[in-house]
Amino acid sequence: MRDVAREAGVSPMTVSRAFKDDASVNDETRRMVKDAADRLGYVYDTTAQAFRVGRSGFLALTLPSINNANFAATHRALTESLAESGLQLLLGITDYDITQEEAMVRQLLARRPEAIILTGGAHTAAVRKLLTSLQEPVFEIWDLPEDPLDHVIGFSNADCMELVVAHLAEKGRRKIGFLGADPGSDGRGNARRLGTIDAAAKIGLPPVVDLSTGPAPATMTNGGKAVADRIDQIRGLDALVCVSDPVAFGAIMALEDAGLRVPDDISVTGFGDFEIARICKPPITTVDVGAERIGHLTGQSALKLLFEAETQAQPVSIRLSPSLLPRQSSLSNIGIM
Repeated sequence: MRDVAREAGVSPMTVSRAFKDDASVNDETRRMVKDAADRLGYVYDTTAQAFRVGRSGFLALTLPSINNANFAATHRALTESLAESGLQLLLGITDYDITQEEAMVRQLLARRPEAIILTGGAHTAAVRKLLTSLQEPVFEIWDLPEDPLDHVIGFSNADCMELVVAHLAEKGRRKIGFLGADPGSDGRGNARRLGTIDAAAKIGLPPVVDLSTGPAPATMTNGGKAVADRIDQIRGLDALVCVSDPVAFGAIMALEDAGLRVPDDISVTGFGDFEIARICKPPITTVDVGAERIGHLTGQSALKLLFEAETQAQPVSIRLSPSLLPRQSSLSNIGIM
């Protein structure tokens, strides 16, 4: 800071005030100080200021994966919502593992975030203990946990599958299989599995055939492999419900390789309204969960809690209603070519 002061021809105190946007420093002096800092490669260290004012300038977010386009959309929308506030996101990737989430939460909390946002409602006991005692806002998104930690913005993964199963039944599809990751490796995916099984039972369909792609994440590659490995079993089905659109895409490729026509021989549905579902041939019937809306709502709610003078008495609880997007992969009635 002394070097910057010497370069700009001002005092070190003026440099400090210029970087804190103190009103006592005029615009011309502030520009001169920041130009000098740029020439010297100086970056202002805000750590001491954060301790002094009790604000870090960061929100923490955990995502299962950044490779998933929907989670990336939530991250992007959340970042956009925070842009004008000056707040930034600290991102931790959990790889669909709640023990990894615990490690991420411990590291993120060490940076004193002003709010923490978790994707999903399943956590270790240690994470629940850490966060229930936290004074800062805690959000759980992409889910509707039975016992929320604090604020919730999400939807019921299980209820979404009632839309899918009802649509398939309307088209005369009765023998349904579910294709997704191992039950213990993805909480949201398992909720979709159980939702499919329950929805089929409620309307009197035969038991759903459970087909696993292996440990999470379920991808188009292992979705296709799972279909190829179990093709004899799948030939007895007339609908395949996939945990996500990428899995559905991989499944359709493998079904066609095996000589099964989609949707004439077997319907296929996905989840998430990924771009690949729209460009696939045939386009994939899917569920739009509003990934960007989740990010925007979370950002708006966090800003309201952090900056509005009146403290909100009740936790934020926003239940979203995803919508079914019927497309060609399931629109043919059974027996109609």
